[in-house]
Amino acid sequence: MKFTIKHGDLEKQAKAALIVGIFEKNQLTNTALRLDKASKGYITKLIKQGEILGKIGQSLLLRHLPGSVSEHILLVGCGKKQPMDPKDYRKIVANSIKAIQNTSATQAICFLGEMEVAGHDLSWNVKQTVEVSSDALYRFDEFKSEKAPKSPLKDITIAIADKKSVNACEKALAQGIAIAESVSFTKNIENQPSNICNPTYLADQAKKLAKAYKTITTKVLEEKEMQKLGMGALLAVTKGSAQAAKLICLEYKGTSKKQAPVALVGKGITFDTGGISLKPADGMVGMKYDMCGAASVLGTLRAIAELKLPIHVVGILAAAENMPGGNASKPEDIVTTLSGQTVEIMNTDAEGRLVLCDALTYSERYKPEVVIDIATLTGAVVIALGAHASGLLSNNDGLAKDLLDAGTESFDRAWQLPLWDEYQDQLKSPFADMSNVGGRSAGTITAACFLSRFAKKFKWAHLDVAGTAAMMGGNDRFATGRPVPMLTQYLINRSKK
Repeated sequence: MKFTIKHGDLEKQAKAALIVGIFEKNQLTNTALRLDKASKGYITKLIKQGEILGKIGQSLLLRHLPGSVSEHILLVGCGKKQPMDPKDYRKIVANSIKAIQNTSATQAICFLGEMEVAGHDLSWNVKQTVEVSSDALYRFDEFKSEKAPKSPLKDITIAIADKKSVNACEKALAQGIAIAESVSFTKNIENQPSNICNPTYLADQAKKLAKAYKTITTKVLEEKEMQKLGMGALLAVTKGSAQAAKLICLEYKGTSKKQAPVALVGKGITFDTGGISLKPADGMVGMKYDMCGAASVLGTLRAIAELKLPIHVVGILAAAENMPGGNASKPEDIVTTLSGQTVEIMNTDAEGRLVLCDALTYSERYKPEVVIDIATLTGAVVIALGAHASGLLSNNDGLAKDLLDAGTESFDRAWQLPLWDEYQDQLKSPFADMSNVGGRSAGTITAACFLSRFAKKFKWAHLDVAGTAAMMGGNDRFATGRPVPMLTQYLINRSKK
């Protein structure tokens, strides 16, 4: 999809479908007013007849509006004439694009940027329009014999009324395109079945990124190298699998200045059976998505490489399968991590923290200023926050605030949970330095408490995206590409400082 912005009298373009907002109580946006005047009150007449009332979620497709050269005009309800909630703006954009793609239009001009969104400016509208439109148009039908007909829509222009804002909007457009394309890239990896997307596949995707962008380099550690280093926790997870684990390391250098990097560490469990602590059959549906943390690191690196951010970022993907087998780790096994700390594995289904703890320790060799790990780590976070917010825990309040702010700005939101010392007691083991589980209560917090023991040498944040990275259960399963927007926005903001 091609996205552009334009300033001027755009409603007179004959070939494009127009997306135009109207408010409740017979109030029209500026563009709708001009169209209404050209049509001698036709739109006002439709409103009075009750064809569309301007409520959020409503739309009405008009063909050959009198006085207009456009074949299609989509009237979109925008609610009351007041600053709009960000979620409502995203909703009307998504609904509009879905409606237009079902027409014969090859081009669309979106005038929804006229809406005033609470707490945001026009450039935010532009960026969100690109990202939301791309998401609305996304399809994954690689494995379907009969593919859905492709939408004829090829070009979306975002209308800009304020000429002074064009430069800022151009920048926002570029960011939106980079993020949107990288989210789609991430979802394409995440939606692959696990018989294709295994640790080697993830390593191959990392190598392809390095070929595509000169600013990215990649190296892959094999199991023998991990054994020599002493990564006993990560290797304990992969013991039951025929697929070899990989520690995939990417480095993005967007500046020649010497700069302590931001390290992004992603959980890459390409399928999670639970191991010897086997999940029930229904609980395995969606477990191909247990590598979404790793995929989001790849997507974020792609986005910042597209934007050429002047920043230094390291990506580390801890990739493995968690399978039962004759060699698989068992409950009460004790392993020694790369840090030298010992762990009693009380539940082999708490494997994500085992691969991450060694990856966190490995990140120390890059001397990072900040480390952020991303993982579909606990079912508890889904119970606590649902599919709307990622769980955030951190040992540094400034880092936590920066991520929360980036989440608000990108509408890829997180919610901070406490990381108090009192929760650490739940990880006690009578035979090792710690257990890998802390019981049913506060499961998301105790998982982060476990990881915090391997993150004492740097500013660290943990994103539990089990509820937000993918919808995992039942027939309606799909990847979201989150938290690529949040992480990219965080790095954009950081690169400005």
